[in-house]
Amino acid sequence: MKKTLLFNYGLLILLTISTAVISNFVSIKSLAIGLIMGLSALKFMLVSFEFMELKKANLFWKVSLIFVLFLIVLSVVFISN
Repeated sequence: MKKTLLFNYGLLILLTISTAVISNFVSIKSLAIGLIMGLSALKFMLVSFEFMELKKANLFWKVSLIFVLFLIVLSVVFISN
């Protein structure tokens, strides 16, 4: 396997464990939701650009994916407050 692939797998595992730790130990609900959504967005970007080969796609698809992800994260964070 490529070293970058192993690095990405390790990073995804680390981000998933961080999400579980945040959900169990952060007592402020709005802070926990913001952190979890941020980590989830980071994981989504990592998977979409590295494993779904979006980095080779047209610029329109890259920008539209980031924009829609940004809208989803913002709407969840604002609704939860």
